Amino acid sequence: MNSHTFRMPVAALLATGAVALLAAPPAFATGGGAVREGRSSAVVLRAALDVSLLNKAVHIPLKTTLNEVSAPASAEKTALTVTLDGVEQGRPVSVLRADVATSRASADKNRAEAEANLARARVHVPGLPGLSLVEVEKVTSKAVCEAGRKPVATSNVLGSVTALGKKVTLSAGGPTRVEVPGVGLVSLELSGTETTSTTAAAAALRLKVSVNPLDLNVARVEGEIVLAEARCESPAGPAPTPAATSAAKPDVKPQTGTGTGTAVQTAAGSTSGANLAETGGSSKTPYVAGGALLLLVAGAGAMVITRRRRAS
Repeated sequence: MNSHTFRMPVAALLATGAVALLAAPPAFATGGGAVREGRSSAVVLRAALDVSLLNKAVHIPLKTTLNEVSAPASAEKTALTVTLDGVEQGRPVSVLRADVATSRASADKNRAEAEANLARARVHVPGLPGLSLVEVEKVTSKAVCEAGRKPVATSNVLGSVTALGKKVTLSAGGPTRVEVPGVGLVSLELSGTETTSTTAAAAALRLKVSVNPLDLNVARVEGEIVLAEARCESPAGPAPTPAATSAAKPDVKPQTGTGTGTAVQTAAGSTSGANLAETGGSSKTPYVAGGALLLLVAGAGAMVITRRRRAS
């Protein structure tokens, strides 16, 4: 009697596990990834100056840009002058005047590009109204970042360059220093280009300024000015699709009545399953299903025999 009452739950449990194995629904997981657009920016002039005033013994930080643009959205600017207010006894200072000053930037999921151009330009700083800090005939910079390709950056200084009234010859080997007694010092450097695997940057000319004009209430001007700067960052493709564990063999373990299958395999031969992983199916599924049917039949037979013995 004890063996009869002990076998019936086991048979029922095996039958329940078989039914659960057959009824376990397949699970699907789709992969995907976002595409990030490239980025780019350009500026004709960028100035960061520190101005000391005579009558107040204070330092006034002055920052300004001309034709600064950035993308993803395409942008373009062509302003020809930029001024600073409140340093030369309250009068505006024309920092830059040019015949041509353009900047462009564009970016999308395939390409990012930026360009800055400056022609026949004169740069001034506070305290030197009658003397140009620098005059250039033409400077250009360009940066191109294309998906899947190495970024490219170029910069050029064409024609003559004059600093504090003196014509200078620029060298790629280092900065060119121009000093004028009683006025100050300007260091001009061909900034050149810089690239990485995903970015590019170019600036045609970088000026380090240190002048002491002692005029128009300006005691000293120090800082940096950059002409024709362009930058970009390459677009990023979609994130890798999570790989299905197709190499792993299905691991069929004895069921414990929870009704969950453990076989995992990517559907083979599917024409539309590039980003699809399937759980619950494999090439051995018919054998597993057949074994489950046998378990179901055996469990049902055990129950019938048990009932007949009870009846007798």
